[in-house]
Amino acid sequence: MKKNGALSGLTILDLSRLLPGPFCSMILADHGARVIAIEDNRYAGEAGGNSTVLRNKEHITLNLKSDKGREIFFKLAEKADIILEGFRPGVTQRLGVNYNSVKKVNPKIIYCSISGYGQTGPYRNTAGHDVNYLSVAGVLDLIGNKDDPPSIPGIQIADLAGGGMYAAIGILMALYARHQTGKGQYIDISMTDGSMSLLSLVLSIKHFTGLPVKRSDSFLSHRYACYNTYETADKRYLSVGAVENRFWKILCQYFDKQEYIALQYDDGKREEIIDFVRQKFKQKTLAQWCEELDGLDICWGPVRSLDEAMEDPLFKEREMVVDLKDSNGIISKFLGVPIKLSDTPGSVRTLPPSFGENTISLLKEIGYSVNKIKEFEALGVI
Repeated sequence: MKKNGALSGLTILDLSRLLPGPFCSMILADHGARVIAIEDNRYAGEAGGNSTVLRNKEHITLNLKSDKGREIFFKLAEKADIILEGFRPGVTQRLGVNYNSVKKVNPKIIYCSISGYGQTGPYRNTAGHDVNYLSVAGVLDLIGNKDDPPSIPGIQIADLAGGGMYAAIGILMALYARHQTGKGQYIDISMTDGSMSLLSLVLSIKHFTGLPVKRSDSFLSHRYACYNTYETADKRYLSVGAVENRFWKILCQYFDKQEYIALQYDDGKREEIIDFVRQKFKQKTLAQWCEELDGLDICWGPVRSLDEAMEDPLFKEREMVVDLKDSNGIISKFLGVPIKLSDTPGSVRTLPPSFGENTISLLKEIGYSVNKIKEFEALGVI
């Protein structure tokens, strides 16, 4: 079994910041790629916000607006496999570090841009954040209570799924294509495109029913008792996902309501059934329901808090929660690697570096002397 990961030997220069790009490069770093995160010194005060996604990476400071900064960048780019950036469209071209510039010195480079609305189209220069991309894509309209305004989800769906994950997939596809052709290529990832792609089942339901899909009022969102959330006696919640009738049947038999088995998706009875199930679940605490329903084959689950989930034995056994110790002996919990490869497993190996921690060592690695590095510092290049 190899211990260095499936992507060992690849080098990635990550010019992106905040969440989408760093999340993408974290996925690749977890599986052995060498990721060098590059940021301008002016962002040093903002570095703490996304530190968990800097694990397994090196971090350097570099002023790409300076001639010397670009010189250093191109020295690194000559030997890199992948470049990732998350600026607004046109920024890398103005800086002189865009794909066309890099491929002149490294024709095999795979260059991935992650942006809110993509490199083309009428919104390409529009500023935005996760909530805006979800709004434009039609996703946010489906989140929240039926008669309330759309709710902003507690996780960044557009950033992580629409942007970071799709970027990782695109990079891996481009790597495979390069293996076949010997050529690199450019990847244009739009977080709004990625968010809209998540509506595939929603669109299928619309095609099937011929009806618009409404917030908290669709086949898989609160319309029926079999796929819903319920409050317990201690004001906690559990979820029921008994979509198939065989699961719904077991729940109905448990509540001694056999007459509801055949009425699972009956629109005339759905509110009556929801009210009945709602009242039943309010009779016991969440802990009591966990005991009562344990082993009952109905597709259910307790609604955990983050802290509770981090302590769940499931995630400990599957190494989705891992402990890392810093130089002072302080242990911090990190999320593990969700992709489980049998022969080349990924791993969480190193803590997130401090801002610019690896600048000097990396400059030495590519041939700069101590005096030259001091000069760079004095000129604000690093």
